[in-house]
Amino acid sequence: MTEPTTPEIRLWTPTGFREDEWAHAESADALSGNGRFILPLQAFLHLDPEVRRSAKERLGVALQPGDQLEKIVDLLEQLSLVALAFPAFSDGRSFSKGELLRSRYHFEGAVRATGQVLVDQLPHMLRLGFDEFEISNPVLLKRLEEGRTGGLGLYYQPTAVPEPKGPKYSWRRVRVS
Repeated sequence: MTEPTTPEIRLWTPTGFREDEWAHAESADALSGNGRFILPLQAFLHLDPEVRRSAKERLGVALQPGDQLEKIVDLLEQLSLVALAFPAFSDGRSFSKGELLRSRYHFEGAVRATGQVLVDQLPHMLRLGFDEFEISNPVLLKRLEEGRTGGLGLYYQPTAVPEPKGPKYSWRRVRVS
Protein backbone atom coordinates (compact mmCIF):
# COMPACT_ATOMS: atom_id res chain seq x y z
CA MET A 1 0.00 0.00 0.00
CA THR A 2 1.41 3.37 -0.98
CA GLU A 3 1.30 6.39 1.26
CA PRO A 4 -0.76 9.37 0.06
CA THR A 5 1.38 12.09 -1.43
CA THR A 6 1.04 15.77 -0.75
CA PRO A 7 -0.05 17.52 -3.95
CA GLU A 8 2.38 19.90 -5.59
CA ILE A 9 1.63 23.53 -4.78
CA ARG A 10 2.64 26.17 -7.30
CA LEU A 11 2.30 29.92 -6.99
CA TRP A 12 0.35 31.58 -9.81
CA THR A 13 -0.28 35.29 -10.38
CA PRO A 14 -2.08 36.97 -13.31
CA THR A 15 1.36 37.28 -14.96
CA GLY A 16 1.95 33.52 -14.73
CA PHE A 17 3.66 30.97 -12.51
CA ARG A 18 6.60 32.10 -10.39
CA GLU A 19 8.81 31.04 -7.52
CA ASP A 20 7.28 31.66 -4.12
CA GLU A 21 9.34 34.06 -1.99
CA TRP A 22 7.12 33.38 1.02
CA ALA A 23 7.13 30.46 3.47
CA HIS A 24 4.35 29.53 5.85
CA ALA A 25 5.61 29.52 9.46
CA GLU A 26 3.86 28.50 12.65
CA SER A 27 5.47 31.03 14.99
CA ALA A 28 7.30 34.32 15.10
CA ASP A 29 10.55 32.38 15.69
CA ALA A 30 10.84 32.17 11.89
CA LEU A 31 11.47 35.92 11.74
CA SER A 32 14.89 35.40 13.32
CA GLY A 33 16.05 33.97 9.98
CA ASN A 34 16.15 35.53 6.56
CA GLY A 35 13.18 35.33 4.27
CA ARG A 36 9.55 36.30 4.04
CA PHE A 37 7.06 34.53 6.30
CA ILE A 38 3.30 34.11 6.50
CA LEU A 39 2.25 33.73 10.13
CA PRO A 40 -1.05 32.49 11.55
CA LEU A 41 -3.26 35.27 12.90
CA GLN A 42 -2.51 34.68 16.60
CA ALA A 43 1.27 34.58 16.04
CA PHE A 44 1.05 37.83 14.08
CA LEU A 45 -1.08 39.55 16.74
CA HIS A 46 1.33 38.51 19.51
CA LEU A 47 4.31 40.16 17.79
CA ASP A 48 5.74 43.25 19.40
CA PRO A 49 4.39 46.28 17.48
CA GLU A 50 7.92 47.47 16.72
CA VAL A 51 8.80 44.06 15.26
CA ARG A 52 5.70 44.22 13.06
CA ARG A 53 6.67 47.67 11.79
CA SER A 54 10.32 46.82 11.13
CA ALA A 55 9.54 43.47 9.45
CA LYS A 56 6.73 44.72 7.20
CA GLU A 57 8.39 43.77 3.89
CA ARG A 58 8.88 40.19 5.03
CA LEU A 59 5.71 39.71 7.08
CA GLY A 60 2.38 38.27 6.02
CA VAL A 61 -0.60 36.90 7.91
CA ALA A 62 -2.78 33.87 7.19
CA LEU A 63 -6.48 34.10 7.99
CA GLN A 64 -8.70 31.06 8.28
CA PRO A 65 -12.38 31.42 7.34
CA GLY A 66 -13.41 31.76 10.99
CA ASP A 67 -10.81 34.44 11.79
CA GLN A 68 -12.16 37.96 12.07
CA LEU A 69 -10.79 40.37 9.47
CA GLU A 70 -11.36 43.25 11.90
CA LYS A 71 -8.49 41.96 14.07
CA ILE A 72 -5.96 43.08 11.44
CA VAL A 73 -7.70 46.10 9.88
CA ASP A 74 -5.77 48.62 12.00
CA LEU A 75 -2.52 46.73 11.30
CA LEU A 76 -2.73 46.47 7.50
CA GLU A 77 0.01 49.07 7.02
CA GLN A 78 2.32 46.60 8.81
CA LEU A 79 1.68 43.82 6.27
CA SER A 80 2.89 43.06 2.75
CA LEU A 81 0.62 40.05 2.25
CA VAL A 82 -2.66 38.65 3.55
CA ALA A 83 -3.24 34.96 2.80
CA LEU A 84 -6.88 33.88 2.91
CA ALA A 85 -7.59 30.18 3.35
CA PHE A 86 -10.10 28.15 1.37
CA PRO A 87 -10.00 24.83 3.27
CA ALA A 88 -13.08 23.47 1.49
CA PHE A 89 -14.89 24.43 -1.71
CA SER A 90 -18.10 24.93 0.26
CA ASP A 91 -16.66 27.63 2.56
CA GLY A 92 -16.72 31.02 0.83
CA ARG A 93 -16.07 33.34 3.77
CA SER A 94 -12.61 34.19 2.43
CA PHE A 95 -14.18 35.59 -0.77
CA SER A 96 -15.82 38.31 1.32
CA LYS A 97 -12.61 39.04 3.20
CA GLY A 98 -10.67 39.46 -0.04
CA GLU A 99 -13.23 41.88 -1.43
CA LEU A 100 -13.35 43.87 1.82
CA LEU A 101 -9.56 44.14 1.95
CA ARG A 102 -9.58 45.82 -1.46
CA SER A 103 -12.80 47.84 -1.55
CA ARG A 104 -13.40 48.90 2.05
CA TYR A 105 -9.89 48.88 3.56
CA HIS A 106 -7.92 49.73 0.38
CA PHE A 107 -5.20 47.19 1.16
CA GLU A 108 -2.49 47.53 -1.49
CA GLY A 109 -0.36 44.53 -0.52
CA ALA A 110 -0.75 41.05 -1.98
CA VAL A 111 -3.97 39.12 -1.31
CA ARG A 112 -3.27 35.42 -1.67
CA ALA A 113 -5.70 32.49 -1.89
CA THR A 114 -4.52 29.25 -0.24
CA GLY A 115 -6.05 25.81 0.08
CA GLN A 116 -8.79 24.56 -2.24
CA VAL A 117 -8.50 27.01 -5.14
CA LEU A 118 -10.66 25.48 -7.87
CA VAL A 119 -11.18 26.05 -11.59
CA ASP A 120 -14.57 27.75 -11.33
CA GLN A 121 -13.52 29.99 -8.42
CA LEU A 122 -10.42 31.58 -9.96
CA PRO A 123 -12.17 34.14 -12.22
CA HIS A 124 -14.28 35.39 -9.31
CA MET A 125 -11.24 35.59 -7.04
CA LEU A 126 -9.44 37.71 -9.65
CA ARG A 127 -12.42 40.08 -9.85
CA LEU A 128 -12.47 40.45 -6.06
CA GLY A 129 -8.83 41.55 -5.92
CA PHE A 130 -6.89 38.37 -5.19
CA ASP A 131 -3.56 38.57 -6.98
CA GLU A 132 -1.66 35.48 -5.80
CA PHE A 133 -2.81 31.87 -5.71
CA GLU A 134 -1.33 28.71 -4.21
CA ILE A 135 -2.55 26.16 -6.73
CA SER A 136 -2.59 22.41 -6.14
CA ASN A 137 -5.68 21.37 -8.09
CA PRO A 138 -4.36 19.38 -11.10
CA VAL A 139 -7.13 20.54 -13.46
CA LEU A 140 -6.52 24.20 -12.62
CA LEU A 141 -2.74 23.75 -12.88
CA LYS A 142 -3.15 22.32 -16.39
CA ARG A 143 -5.49 25.11 -17.49
CA LEU A 144 -3.21 27.82 -16.15
CA GLU A 145 -0.22 26.22 -17.87
CA GLU A 146 -2.26 26.51 -21.08
CA GLY A 147 -3.00 30.18 -20.34
CA ARG A 148 -6.72 29.66 -19.64
CA THR A 149 -8.27 31.37 -16.62
CA GLY A 150 -11.89 30.73 -17.59
CA GLY A 151 -14.89 32.72 -16.48
CA LEU A 152 -17.71 34.52 -18.18
CA GLY A 153 -17.36 37.59 -20.37
CA LEU A 154 -20.29 39.52 -18.92
CA TYR A 155 -21.06 40.33 -15.27
CA TYR A 156 -24.01 41.86 -13.49
CA GLN A 157 -22.32 43.15 -10.37
CA PRO A 158 -19.37 45.46 -9.77
CA THR A 159 -16.42 44.21 -7.74
CA ALA A 160 -13.21 45.50 -6.18
CA VAL A 161 -11.47 45.35 -9.57
CA PRO A 162 -13.08 47.98 -11.84
CA GLU A 163 -14.43 46.77 -15.18
CA PRO A 164 -15.83 48.74 -18.12
CA LYS A 165 -19.59 49.06 -18.31
CA GLY A 166 -21.32 46.81 -20.79
CA PRO A 167 -23.84 47.72 -23.44
CA LYS A 168 -27.31 49.06 -22.63
CA TYR A 169 -27.34 48.76 -18.83
CA SER A 170 -25.27 50.75 -16.33
CA TRP A 171 -24.92 47.72 -14.05
CA ARG A 172 -23.66 45.32 -16.72
CA ARG A 173 -19.89 44.81 -16.75
CA VAL A 174 -17.61 43.42 -19.47
CA ARG A 175 -14.63 41.26 -18.56
CA VAL A 176 -11.25 42.76 -19.40
CA SER A 177 -8.85 40.11 -20.64
